[in-house]
Amino acid sequence: MGVTNLLAREQSVKGKVILITGAARGLGAGLAKRLAARGAKVALVGLEPAEMAAVAAECGPDAAVFTADVTDWAGLETAVKGVVERFGGIDIVVANAGIAAAGFIRSIDPAAFERTIEVDLLGVWRTVRTTLPHVIDRKGYVLVVSSLAAITHAPAMAAYAASKAGVEAFANSLRAEVRHLGVKVGVAHPSWIATDLVHGADEHPVFGPLRSAMPGPIGKTHPVPLALDALEKGVLRRDRSVHVPGWVGLLKLVRAFLPPVIEIGGKLRGNLVAKADKAALADIAQRGAEVSSRPVGAGGAAAVRKPAAAIDQR
Repeated sequence: MGVTNLLAREQSVKGKVILITGAARGLGAGLAKRLAARGAKVALVGLEPAEMAAVAAECGPDAAVFTADVTDWAGLETAVKGVVERFGGIDIVVANAGIAAAGFIRSIDPAAFERTIEVDLLGVWRTVRTTLPHVIDRKGYVLVVSSLAAITHAPAMAAYAASKAGVEAFANSLRAEVRHLGVKVGVAHPSWIATDLVHGADEHPVFGPLRSAMPGPIGKTHPVPLALDALEKGVLRRDRSVHVPGWVGLLKLVRAFLPPVIEIGGKLRGNLVAKADKAALADIAQRGAEVSSRPVGAGGAAAVRKPAAAIDQR
């Protein structure tokens, strides 16, 4: 498809109301700034009001902050009500909030495992459910952020991979359900992007070395602007799929062959997984399962703190 055709598919977001979860930092914050620069009215939803207020200040007067935990029905409903009262409706939803807790299934702290699924999968479901009536009213667009992890199921990432695979399946079902209502649905699959979440994962004493040993492009970290370029275009074109980088889309075509490849690769590379498993047990013995398995990065820390009630900071 030529450049002219791609540009023709883009729709203006000027005056559109865009709700973004996980908007305090990383991809959510960056996307909010880009869309605001195009004239969108952005509603920032997340757990870190001070950070979101700073993002909103960069977005301009048509930006508002709503503090809410995406796993809290009441908090989300209050936030969505506030967005509608402030802006009059919702045109686009970007369900971006997510955390990651590294750990092997036999030793990870159960609370960290379940919190990851609660935020990354159930948080998406609750975000979409509470906002969908408004999106339907405006025949809008929902972009759900999944991950490369939905395709490549790496060791020590079971909770994250299961959540992101579930998010992809959820988006596919949703797309079929709301197409006749004029709503479009997209799912994004970013690889490793240089966000606080990935930096936090790299600092983990067990998972960091395990990730650095991932071969070729699978383990490469990509710059944030690369992901923002793709996500921004995805929103403007109401794309059904956003791949960051583009080769992630090719992996989706051969995903059935990837689990055995990953298993064999871990064994051939000096029993990498066995060594990491042993290291994880040692780390837990030293620091405790709760600390070793704690969701990584500043966003992960915020997700395990008790959130404040939903508020609007203008």
